[in-house]
Amino acid sequence: MIPAIPCELVASHAEFRRLDDIARIQVDLRYASPNNFVGRDVYSPLDCAWLHCDAARGLEKSVAWLASQQPDLQLMVLDAMRPQRVQEQLWDALRDTDLQMYLANPVRGSIHSFGMAVDITVIDKQGNELDMGTSFDDLTELSHPAKENEFLASGALNRKQLDNRRLLREAMRHGGFAGINTEWWHFDCGDRLVVRTQFARIL
Repeated sequence: MIPAIPCELVASHAEFRRLDDIARIQVDLRYASPNNFVGRDVYSPLDCAWLHCDAARGLEKSVAWLASQQPDLQLMVLDAMRPQRVQEQLWDALRDTDLQMYLANPVRGSIHSFGMAVDITVIDKQGNELDMGTSFDDLTELSHPAKENEFLASGALNRKQLDNRRLLREAMRHGGFAGINTEWWHFDCGDRLVVRTQFARIL
């Protein structure tokens, strides 16, 4: 097993890059603010604006693809490296509720806790987020990519909202990221089993 790394020591590891080192990326870490499903800052005083270098390189490719297709748009990171201790807090906040399905069990480990996942959206040149049909951390089925066609047919989501989500997915695909069925904003870099066994977890 790869030895874990305390969050406080990430800055001294060559395998990690700060988000502000990635050109043309905007950053608004929602868990460093009250603008998330628990309604409070769960990061401070930790510095969580980091990704593993592999994910950072992938994100650069996603940024470059979006710039080539839609020069007036940019990607904005909403969450990146999430230490294990924070994942445990979030898990506990949803204890004994059905909403725990939206979180990786800390025992298994979130891919965020390896610096290999991002929560992300698209903004216009004024800094406004594109309409994705729900906000970030909307823990309802409207956030589920797997149910988009169903909600389009019912009118709960419209074509523009789905086009915006698909643009985001295409940009992330060009960086080697894969989305999940339950959150339009979440993308993993690499196979989850490989990440959990061959990368260091951030504590």
